[in-house]
Amino acid sequence: MSQAAIDLGTTVKVTRVRERIPQDLLNKLQANNIGEVTGFQMTDGSGVGVVVTFPDGSSCWFFDDEIAPV
Repeated sequence: MSQAAIDLGTTVKVTRVRERIPQDLLNKLQANNIGEVTGFQMTDGSGVGVVVTFPDGSSCWFFDDEIAPV
């Protein structure tokens, strides 16, 4: 990843999003964009996404350039 190492359990801030997320999650991010890394996911066969779980229990995956460690 292009920034500091992101490991399971790392607290991260979502710094930007792409248009693929549902509107309800976008609304939640506007209220609180801090979450915990709970997993990783293959994105397109060559990249890895980061699964972030938020305090309300919702989760979504993000590209590494969309998050930053807190």
